[in-house]
Amino acid sequence: MEVVKTIVGFVNTILWDYVLIFGLIGVGIYMTVRLKFPQFTRLFPALKEMVAGIVNKEEVEEGKMTPFQALSTAVAAQVGTGNIVGVATAIAAGGPGAAFWMLISAFFGMATIFSESVLAQKYRETKDGELVGGPAYYIKNGLKSKGLAIFFSVTAIIALGIVGIMVQSNSVAGSVSQAFGVPVIAVTIGLAIVVALILMGGMGRIASFAETVVPIMAGAYILGSLAIIVMNYANFIPAVKSIFIGAFSPGAIGGGVLGITVQQTVRFGLARGLFSNEAGMGSTPHSHAVADTKHPAEQGFTAMIGVFISTFLICTSTVMVNIASGAYNIGISAAEMTQGATVMTQNGFAAGFGSFGGMFLSICLSFFSLTTIVGWYFFAESNVKMVLNAKPVTINAFKGIVLTALVIGTVIDPTFVWELADMFMGIMAVPNIIALFLLSKEVKYILDDYDSKVAVGKLHWEYEYQNIEEKKNNKKSVLRKGLSTTIIK
Repeated sequence: MEVVKTIVGFVNTILWDYVLIFGLIGVGIYMTVRLKFPQFTRLFPALKEMVAGIVNKEEVEEGKMTPFQALSTAVAAQVGTGNIVGVATAIAAGGPGAAFWMLISAFFGMATIFSESVLAQKYRETKDGELVGGPAYYIKNGLKSKGLAIFFSVTAIIALGIVGIMVQSNSVAGSVSQAFGVPVIAVTIGLAIVVALILMGGMGRIASFAETVVPIMAGAYILGSLAIIVMNYANFIPAVKSIFIGAFSPGAIGGGVLGITVQQTVRFGLARGLFSNEAGMGSTPHSHAVADTKHPAEQGFTAMIGVFISTFLICTSTVMVNIASGAYNIGISAAEMTQGATVMTQNGFAAGFGSFGGMFLSICLSFFSLTTIVGWYFFAESNVKMVLNAKPVTINAFKGIVLTALVIGTVIDPTFVWELADMFMGIMAVPNIIALFLLSKEVKYILDDYDSKVAVGKLHWEYEYQNIEEKKNNKKSVLRKGLSTTIIK
């Protein structure tokens, strides 16, 4: 087992310290420039459009999601324990300046997630009356590489549908048990029942759950964080100052006591930002692929909102609670603080709300983990359909595997399982990054097509699905996807 742990640790170091930071940030910068900085021009109009869709109560056919439901499902997966515990770990090991680099990664991540979403929309398929899509589908249909698509799907199933489920259920069981004194077995049974009821309802119930719970969950945490910040308003300006100074000169914070280098600050900030918002990881495109929207670019704009919510709002809330409340103590070493990173945010809320603060955070963590379980299951299911061309009986069997992993996860040490999840999610991201770069021309074309149609007030995007039989090595290829754009007269 020690040999396995050593190998996993080595692979994670290569992936998260080098390959993914340069790959994900690199593709984010590249797409930002190529798309002419959509973060500045597209985000707030997309927010306005999303609110209008909620007010008008959009409805869609069975087997599809509304744009807001797709966004909620994506945010359900993006917002998890990493936004609380992970962010605390980042500023513990990289200092307050890590928060600045976390926001930088999110800024460029918006262009990345836009690209993922429009490609997922373009290359999606219909199976058993439901839309399905994601990186495996745009790798297979866009890059014409079925082998690489299968590789992505297998790692996604393991990372999101099995190992990832284990660590999230462990977080729920531990948090609720400690905060409320409920036995772990009771929490496990309750969690398994809730998740089973949601999953048995299929895409429709998952979408309804996400659009109902996610806004309440995120809103409550942000409001609770604002309350702590207001209670410590005198520390607000010093906290912001420590973030900007620490980003470029961490030794200047606390007179150099931290012993943190600029390299550590940048590394932990970028890595945690990328992990928390999942831009470029290849997970969230699965939900954006099934959104019923007039044009793929519109769902791309909506996807950018998910990164904004996950990192700019929720992760920043965690950072400010820790620094402004004094839960993060700049007078002790990074090594000492890292050991206690998991209780930093809890101490921050307890400083303002007393014992209720610990219960409040436990409830938030539980809902964050629950929504992540549901979101990750949905993403994994899309890849099961890709690998096995799955029928309902196969999907039901996979649901059983997921629920088994959920139960096992509540009774094991999560440390090594988290490392496994990091490894498989990192491996999963590599083929996605390759596809985003190679298909960047198509992303640009889709955005230009959108702008040209908005300019004349005739927005329409039409998909044509054709079943065409082709002979190749005595086998039949049954799907060819055509794409056309039409201006409505």
